[in-house]
Amino acid sequence: MNEITLAPLPYADDALAPTVSAKTISFHYGKHHAGYVKALNGLIAGTKYEGMSLDAIVVASRDAGDTAVFNNAAQAWNHDFYWNSLAPAGKGGEPSAGLLAAVNASFGSLDACKAALVDAAVKRFGSGWAWLVARDGRLAVESTANADTPAGRTGVKPLLVVDVWEHAYYLDWQNARASYAKAVVDGHLDWASASRRFA
Repeated sequence: MNEITLAPLPYADDALAPTVSAKTISFHYGKHHAGYVKALNGLIAGTKYEGMSLDAIVVASRDAGDTAVFNNAAQAWNHDFYWNSLAPAGKGGEPSAGLLAAVNASFGSLDACKAALVDAAVKRFGSGWAWLVARDGRLAVESTANADTPAGRTGVKPLLVVDVWEHAYYLDWQNARASYAKAVVDGHLDWASASRRFA
């Protein structure tokens, strides 16, 4: 079987501390993310999804209404994207000229864009995600619930995401989701990666 694999973290497990501690990473990446990948492989064995890429499984299972496959595939995809949306403090770079122009056109300023992302993260009821996406030539902030994802949707390009499932922050921040979201957005977004995705 051609299995979906757990992608390696792009940094050491303590590289985001103290915002995201090594202990949180050990549970979040090592248990939750790994668990979605393991469950997905069990679900797709011997099915039409076996041998597909993770991206293809997300789209195909969403279109087919295969909820269990979609939930695990989307969560595996979302988590991989989340780890690659973050960088150690001071290592995330700045938006490229093109991305910054789009940010200014859509939000008025980079600070306003960051504030919108934090607001979406804070206001997401229950578990989910806050995304910066490119859509129809403009940027937008949106949030999705549970495993839902903009990945694979026509005309939408995810650029960055903040995870607001409790397992992303509760060990470090308890119920202070707003403080976690602000710390991530202000100090750990990987704008260099977002710029490459936007290009």
